[in-house]
Amino acid sequence: MKLARIVAAGLALASGLVLAQDKPGELKIGISTFTSGAASVFGVPAKAAAELLIEEMNAGGGIGGVKVAPVFIDEGIGGDKLLSEYRRLVQEQGVRTMLSAISSGNCNIIAPVAEDLKVLNVMWDCGTEKVLEQRRYKYVVRTQANATTEMVATVLYLLKTRPDFKTVAVVNQDYAWGRDSWEIFLNALKVFKPDVKVVAEMFPKMGASDFSTEISRLQALKPDVVLNTSWGGDLDTFVRQASQRGLLTQKTLFVLPLAESSLERLGSALPDGVIVGARGEHYWLHPETKDDPKHKDFIAKFKAKTGAYPIYPTYHMAQALAGLKQGYESAIQANGGKWPSPEQVADAMRKLEFKAYGRPIKMREDGQGLEDQLLGVSKRVPQYPFAVMDKMMLVPADLVTTPVGQHSPEWVKKIDPAVLNSDRLKSYDFK
Repeated sequence: MKLARIVAAGLALASGLVLAQDKPGELKIGISTFTSGAASVFGVPAKAAAELLIEEMNAGGGIGGVKVAPVFIDEGIGGDKLLSEYRRLVQEQGVRTMLSAISSGNCNIIAPVAEDLKVLNVMWDCGTEKVLEQRRYKYVVRTQANATTEMVATVLYLLKTRPDFKTVAVVNQDYAWGRDSWEIFLNALKVFKPDVKVVAEMFPKMGASDFSTEISRLQALKPDVVLNTSWGGDLDTFVRQASQRGLLTQKTLFVLPLAESSLERLGSALPDGVIVGARGEHYWLHPETKDDPKHKDFIAKFKAKTGAYPIYPTYHMAQALAGLKQGYESAIQANGGKWPSPEQVADAMRKLEFKAYGRPIKMREDGQGLEDQLLGVSKRVPQYPFAVMDKMMLVPADLVTTPVGQHSPEWVKKIDPAVLNSDRLKSYDFK
């Protein structure tokens, strides 16, 4: 009996030491991003931004006085191997904070695993709305918008730009993001234009290198509008091949909600008049923040490091790190100065309002961040060898985001059409 009490006391003491541990010597953060494959044109800049921002963060004292040590995982290895690497970092290296992921498919598989492992997981870029609508998490949050916010804002901009179209087609990647974004876009569109006719639904596989079949079909059908929510190398390849075939010079209006990240790479392949989205309100020529000193400093340092201008995944990375830092420091304060648990940080992050280089991000109780949206049309200008965004419109997130506890596919069917005439939709020309 005496031995049992001693063992019990020892276990209690050990448990107490774990709960009341001093701050660590370093804060390891696992970060998943594409560093190989077609999506690396999107993921490598995000990694570069993380390295730059963490270096600056550490120079300023890190997070809560602790230096940050990033460990990167390549999402290009595929979902199963990504999950294996994720578990390895947590179970073998003791990583308790993760920034994951870019791919919506990867977020869907990572989120429940993070919950089981009791790891703080910040979804820093993926767009699937389902992940936070179909389950409530303790350890998982997202520091940017989801597909609903982005697609409803795209519908509003499309209707402001060309309200008289009658037919629409879609060419989207065949996985969670491509399917979900089309469903939301179409459901929202039918609120405003119930008689719109869908003439083609095409879902080529992710990473496809040849879009000749899709381009030929579009040339034959001549839809008024074509939606393509592809990103990274897939979007670049589609636009270049469509441009070479003359498709982009027809009367069809192309809507590319993720094309901000491709503008510089596409160069002259993207003509004037294509609707371009920034997946958030991220743009190095942002009409409200392009002259902000901190933003200009980030642009200059990123260009010096990479030779290119920052694109929206780099801004999503900046938001995730800014939110993480503020979340940790808020949790430390609430914890009486002691180092917090992953659950305490996740809880603190749900109550935050923070910003990186754009408008503030407001977090919700379900872990979803509210992020305003920026869209425009492509325009060739003499200042740059690639198109810029003109006729821009900023859409407040609260106008186009599904309320807590509701599901997007149904909520978008009930949007008040009066939102199209809201005086909170702000317009800007390129200057």
